[in-house]
Amino acid sequence: MAGQKSIKDSAFNERAQQLLKVLVERYIRDGEPVGSRTLAKDSGLELSPATIRNVMSDLEDLGLVASPHTSAGRVPTVSGYRLFVDSLLTIKPLDSVEVQTLRQQLSCDDDHSGLVESASKLLSSFTQMAGLVMIPKREHVVFRQIEFLPLSGNRVLTILVTREGEVHNRVINTRKVYSASELEQAANMLNQHYAGSDLEEMHGKLIEEMQVARDDMNRIMQRALEMSEQVISPSNDNDFVMAGQTNLMNFDEFSHMDRLRQLFDSFSEKHELLHLLDESMRAQGIQIFIGEESGYQPLDHCSVVTAPYEVDDKVAGVLGVIGPTRMAYDRVIPIVDVTAKLLGAALKKP
Repeated sequence: MAGQKSIKDSAFNERAQQLLKVLVERYIRDGEPVGSRTLAKDSGLELSPATIRNVMSDLEDLGLVASPHTSAGRVPTVSGYRLFVDSLLTIKPLDSVEVQTLRQQLSCDDDHSGLVESASKLLSSFTQMAGLVMIPKREHVVFRQIEFLPLSGNRVLTILVTREGEVHNRVINTRKVYSASELEQAANMLNQHYAGSDLEEMHGKLIEEMQVARDDMNRIMQRALEMSEQVISPSNDNDFVMAGQTNLMNFDEFSHMDRLRQLFDSFSEKHELLHLLDESMRAQGIQIFIGEESGYQPLDHCSVVTAPYEVDDKVAGVLGVIGPTRMAYDRVIPIVDVTAKLLGAALKKP
């Protein structure tokens, strides 16, 4: 549109970038609108307050900063934060002591659920925000043994023993009633041919081999396929562990009770947060959702920083931190990144 400025305009030169960087950093630190005199002092640029006010006016026209109410100072907008994070942010790597602390805390638990819970608590304690960790998706679980026990009607108790020695019990509903003998045949076939595979691989091999199997074996494999489909079904397995939600009450952004209640309700319902985590699983590396970028209204005043964690070179889940949009991105990003790598390594332990 004629006359409308864009970020490519000369108004956003190196001087404007430096002032935006200082403004965002100062606002993140203090939570107060930043005035021209403060920018003049903090930027190290020999500019008069009047010149800085002109630059701020340009940044406001670009939609990168805003003037709240009648304040003389300005605050970053979501677009301002986004440009800061993408182009102006200087990451502070964790020091060796912090990395060692994370590594030690994530090596204390032997079972997966303990590791996931520890990781969420560490993310929370290191950032003083809310930490969340998606429970590893079960299709990446490598199974050692499986058993099927008949219950009443067409219900079957599935007992799955993982490579790590964890035992998972699940009741499934089959299309017909199977005898104990038929269930034993199906379990024996799965244990004999697929022990040591992850559940997703097992399912794929079953379908492939059924196409060339003899008719008499086909019935056993059909039963095994029906039950394995339900064992690896993700419908009941998508979940996450969260810690430190009450930390968010310490930020002015969440001083409004209605806003806080909406946010805590979203934590309880989980559906939209899981959708966000699933998006992060399909992406590469660190993902940052700032304010309304999440597409989920209760998170409009939050930023979510996520990273996938891998087990056996496959993405098994996502972890992250939820905090105010004025979070210290330079510190939160490396904490999330390192924790994801350490959790993946810990989950991989034999």
